[in-house]
Amino acid sequence: MEVHRLAVAGRQPAIARHVGDLVSRVWLPRSRFADTASLANATLTLGPDAGAFYDLGWAKDSMGQPRQALASYERALHLYREAGNRGNEAAALTNIGLVHHGLGDGEQALAYYGQALPIRREVGDRRGEASTLTNIGLVYHGLGDGEQALAYYGQALPIRREVGDRAGEATTLNNIGGVHHILGNRRQALAYYMQALPLSREVGDRAAEATTLNNIGSVHDSLGDQGEALAYYMQALAICREVGDRSGEATTLNNIGVIQFSQGDLAGTQDTLGEVLEVFRAIGDSRSEATASSNMAVVLVKMARMAQAIEFQRRAVALAQQTSHPQLDEYRAFLGRLEETEGS
Repeated sequence: MEVHRLAVAGRQPAIARHVGDLVSRVWLPRSRFADTASLANATLTLGPDAGAFYDLGWAKDSMGQPRQALASYERALHLYREAGNRGNEAAALTNIGLVHHGLGDGEQALAYYGQALPIRREVGDRRGEASTLTNIGLVYHGLGDGEQALAYYGQALPIRREVGDRAGEATTLNNIGGVHHILGNRRQALAYYMQALPLSREVGDRAAEATTLNNIGSVHDSLGDQGEALAYYMQALAICREVGDRSGEATTLNNIGVIQFSQGDLAGTQDTLGEVLEVFRAIGDSRSEATASSNMAVVLVKMARMAQAIEFQRRAVALAQQTSHPQLDEYRAFLGRLEETEGS
């Protein structure tokens, strides 16, 4: 970091961009999104840079600021095209698609992935091709078209294996498991997750291992075995904290809170959601904070603490407005019902 600061102060863009890129590759997987954004913005004081705009887009999207993310990715895309960098052009198109998917616009996401896929094939980027196919599968999964999702995952999986991308193979196996879980094929889902788990461990991808443990826990929860689900969630939580994956930590805590809530442990759920909110605030993920705030409001209503529930739901609505949250209308409606109940 000191090297980067000195490079920025000394107006040496080449060094600042190189160091900024290296540091961002470490920080982004560790959920240091606000730090990455600050680093990229400092680099950009030395002039436009595609890599810095790309990292800034990634950070902003992860912080629940999709519109700002899109603006940064579009700047990166323009610069990559200007430089004739087809590989990075495809990466930027893919990430723009990811943001649109997060905004609930599956058709726009598919349009961008549709631009990225032939470029991946043109430049011979088989790993990138498999990633884009997987992302297309995710859109169809989100649209409720499990058959199409499985078809795209089925194209991605042999490519992952062909290029020896064990981490990517684990991701695709997880995604296939996710479709089967949604379709109610829980045993099949579990079988795919259990194939993915040793692959993540083999390549030392601790964050992916935690994701798979969470998925396994979710299947056990849906099978009615909450004790087994909690055991997997606790394994996942320990790993997330070990590797500094704050976003994964919040997801896991939320899963634990769901079980506590279903068991009627409202005080425990409140404490767990409090931890979830702390994490989202720490990493600057305002969109996820909106969701957690609304969940907290639901718990407080169950605890007959209406004034506090309204306070949290107002916070949820405010954050949802800021982040173009897809559930904004639902949050507003819930707030209206709470205020009506409190006033009667």
